[in-house]
Amino acid sequence: MKKARTIWIAIIMLFLLAGCATQVDRVGPDEADDISGRWNDRDSRLVSEEMVDDMLQRGWLERHNARRDNNPTVIVGEIRNLSDEHISTNTFIRDIERELINSGRITFVADSGERDALRRERADQEAHALEDTRSLAGMELGADYMLTGTINTIRDVEGRTEVAYYQVNLALTSLTDNTRVWVGQKEIRKVIRRGLFRS
Repeated sequence: MKKARTIWIAIIMLFLLAGCATQVDRVGPDEADDISGRWNDRDSRLVSEEMVDDMLQRGWLERHNARRDNNPTVIVGEIRNLSDEHISTNTFIRDIERELINSGRITFVADSGERDALRRERADQEAHALEDTRSLAGMELGADYMLTGTINTIRDVEGRTEVAYYQVNLALTSLTDNTRVWVGQKEIRKVIRRGLFRS
């Protein structure tokens, strides 16, 4: 009797330990499940793709190309996370940059933080690099437009059901005269149904 009880305790302990084990499955970026209902990498990628597609279809690009014979140069300004959760705006900005650069229709320049690092490197080259390999100061390309925006959320909760509404607003502004040449908005709505034992 005592031996059987010990065996049952051992079996139960094995099941408990197996239930605590971490399992990791590697999946492709398009296969990711929406586990928590919060903003995730797939949301960032889909929003950036759709907003950049909209931006490139609008009349501002045609008007720019009619005035100049080169691609418009864009810099990213501040994209603020005004939501109630942590959202990596840096990941979102990189998704936008990738889409714009890969379109072949936009020239992208480094933001202010990156420019400071590049300028320090050029100053270092001035002192330490061979003369014919130095990158010269004063050769930077100025931006024609600045992209800015916000990410907002609204949550509605009733019992174990929650609706998470995300609204991303982006604006492209001319650095010459501060006119807005494009404004985009993308919305995502998620219905999250919590399990009985999930908080």
